[in-house]
Amino acid sequence: MTTDELRAWIVTADMGLGHQRAAHALAHLAHEGILVAGGPGATDQDETRLWRRLRWTYEFLSRAKQVPLVGDAMFALLDGLLHIPPLYPLRDRSKPALNNFIVDHLVRKGLGRTLLERLRSRPLPVVTTFYAPALAADRAHCTPVYCGICDADLNRVWVASDAAQSHIRYFAPCGRVMRRLRQYGVPDDAIFITGFPLPRENIGGPGMETLKRDLLRRLGRIDPVGRFASVFGATVRELLGEEPPPAGPEARVTVTFAVGGAGAQSEIGVALAQSLRPGILDGRFRLALVAGVNPRAEEVFREAVSRLGLDDALGHGVLVVREETKPAYFDRFDALMRETDILWSKPSELSFYSGLGIPIVMAPPIGSHELKNMRWLTDKGAALPQYTPALALEWLTDMLRDGVLAEKAFSGFVKNRTLGAYKIEEVLRTGTMTRETHPLRR
Repeated sequence: MTTDELRAWIVTADMGLGHQRAAHALAHLAHEGILVAGGPGATDQDETRLWRRLRWTYEFLSRAKQVPLVGDAMFALLDGLLHIPPLYPLRDRSKPALNNFIVDHLVRKGLGRTLLERLRSRPLPVVTTFYAPALAADRAHCTPVYCGICDADLNRVWVASDAAQSHIRYFAPCGRVMRRLRQYGVPDDAIFITGFPLPRENIGGPGMETLKRDLLRRLGRIDPVGRFASVFGATVRELLGEEPPPAGPEARVTVTFAVGGAGAQSEIGVALAQSLRPGILDGRFRLALVAGVNPRAEEVFREAVSRLGLDDALGHGVLVVREETKPAYFDRFDALMRETDILWSKPSELSFYSGLGIPIVMAPPIGSHELKNMRWLTDKGAALPQYTPALALEWLTDMLRDGVLAEKAFSGFVKNRTLGAYKIEEVLRTGTMTRETHPLRR
């Protein structure tokens, strides 16, 4: 079966951008398009209202952390439910948690019933990037059901209460998720370490031709005096086929700052714009402020650009990125990543974009899962903590001169799995996955 013939039900949920971003990378496999749990055609009116309330609560609590005095307490209500325990000491954590009982109750009450009717219309594999549709489909004995994990660690709610009786198979983005799934009682033969499904357009096929070309050009821009190349040049030649071309005098370093789906942390982007202003005006830097699909975040960014006297730089020195729909936003964002030299964002699912050879500057994490992503990125040597945004021009310039950002970019490319979308295709086509030992083909 060719990729053009391969089809599956691709299901996601409107609970933050991460789940839908992962599904978007698999849109080419989607029979009848991507199904959004809680969206039109995938749920009835009663369920739609429930999903809207859940989404509003999630986004409200995500933003509530910024509210003085009561914000931390309100956010703690959500984060307590989604808490991820320490991985060590390794122990059996297969006993269901409170979240499992809540989701089980909702499924018994009919959560996902309209979606299940749609899935039964044609017997195809089900791939979901959110736990609730996977658990509902598993309870209804739909097979096979695959669930893609969108973070470097996960809460117990992603696994069925009785893990031993479940038939859900998991696409793990990294080895840490595999170990966590084992703790929750998932057997090894139900876990495929595929990597996060990065956009195929940014990779260029299993040989990663597009990714390698983009990375070579990026390394040329973010290693301006060749300090990284002097140490790692031979390794770059071995893995990428050639040395990075020297950046021309007109080359600019593109910094992309991205807010989350709820628009949190837009004030960091404003401080960054103010700091980089001299570098933007003299042509050393280009800044992309990504508002996603959030009109308020776009408004904040455009007001800041005007206030800083950067209106004349719009479109070349400064970009403000927002789209009306999430699919359009994902496509535009992925195209922007090919030109991005430094990605600055909270450690969400975008942590896995380090696999594209893009160094990450980590804004403060929001929630237990992002804290785990931050630690994972740090362990991989693919990211920097956020230093003072108002002084970014100074410390980013030093990091570039010292080759630190080039080292982070190359480390992310080598140590993280980049072929997730292709590995998922392989599993859907064959039911298994070839185990690779080469660092770039894992």
